[in-house]
Amino acid sequence: MSRKIIKDHKDLEVYKMAFDSAMKIFEISKQFPVEERYSLTDQIRRSDARRLANASLSRSICANFAEGWRKRRYQAAFVAKLSDCEAESAETQTWIEFAVKCKYMDVEIGRELYGTYNQVLSGLVHIINNPSPWLIKR
Repeated sequence: MSRKIIKDHKDLEVYKMAFDSAMKIFEISKQFPVEERYSLTDQIRRSDARRLANASLSRSICANFAEGWRKRRYQAAFVAKLSDCEAESAETQTWIEFAVKCKYMDVEIGRELYGTYNQVLSGLVHIINNPSPWLIKR
């Protein structure tokens, strides 16, 4: 079995899963009730105040991953950004649970997304715990 050469963060399955899920959440959240626009929709779509106001929490996972990928010269910086991704992935799962419980998201779609984020978390933790192969050698 040959190993695929990773030229860019976009080549990694963990990134692809996070990106596809973020886009799915973005589309689903457009259908949330208007009264949720500044609460659940806002939370599931955005990150904390340090991020752009309209950035998505789920999408910020991908943005942080890209930033971390560019910081691979420095193990601590790389791992720190991936740790941010890990935390935001777990937070996204919580907002998915709320969306399902509030009946804004179909249960099966919620389960699928939650499961995908479990896979994203697994991939992130694997890289965090074993960053050496990913670092740029100086």
